[in-house]
Amino acid sequence: MADRSFSASRLPGFTATAIFVFIALYLPILMLVIGSFNGGESIGAWQGFTLSWFAKAWANDHVKDATIRSLVIASLAAVISTTVATMAAIATTRRRPFRGQTFIYLMINQPLMVPEIVTAVALLIFFASIKVATGYQGLGYLIAAHSAFCVPFAYLPIRARLEGMDLTLETAAADLYASPWLTFRRVTLPLLLPGIIAGMMLAFVTSLDDVVITLFVKSAGQDTLPTYMLAQVRRQISPEIYAISTVLLALTIVLLTLFFILTRKKD
Repeated sequence: MADRSFSASRLPGFTATAIFVFIALYLPILMLVIGSFNGGESIGAWQGFTLSWFAKAWANDHVKDATIRSLVIASLAAVISTTVATMAAIATTRRRPFRGQTFIYLMINQPLMVPEIVTAVALLIFFASIKVATGYQGLGYLIAAHSAFCVPFAYLPIRARLEGMDLTLETAAADLYASPWLTFRRVTLPLLLPGIIAGMMLAFVTSLDDVVITLFVKSAGQDTLPTYMLAQVRRQISPEIYAISTVLLALTIVLLTLFFILTRKKD
């Protein structure tokens, strides 16, 4: 008997549509990467292979400052958001269902559903009142904003890991009179670690690439690498921007590859 189950790949024009979508998505990225190695300033004409644009970008003090600032904010935001997400995931999975659990899950994932510009404006209003009251203008606002925004990105892989874990070992530890903290430290945490690392990497990438929230929350002189690049593009697109974009793309690909390796299901 012929297989009559529905498959989208069998629809007329599916292959052609898929090819067109992939070309539209990845051809501009490929052109950007090629332009970062082009000896000339025009992306429309190849003038020889060069690494000089990467060297010039690295020699740019503004790029260095923005890069260091981006890495510091992303690293701290990843650690803070992953810590909060881990506690939230354990609290919503390692207990009996309770009234309001769905509402808590909805609130944790709120940044994923609300347009980012809405979150950015809300954070701007909130932090502006704090700035006026305290006079503090440091990076703490950006770190707090990025941490709050990255919580759901860290929460989802950690929750998925918890839901896929067998409770047998944790139950056995409790039967052997292990305290909840000892059970977490010796049993749950080692099993959960791949999910925690994956969530942290996803939060790091999300924070590193963020533009909208950073533009609304940052003070003067607090440009991150994405906002610096946006400001330069508004003036003139140079191969230095191509080189910086290529490095960010490579870093993102490496981290996302590690994320999928850590979260893939094993037999």
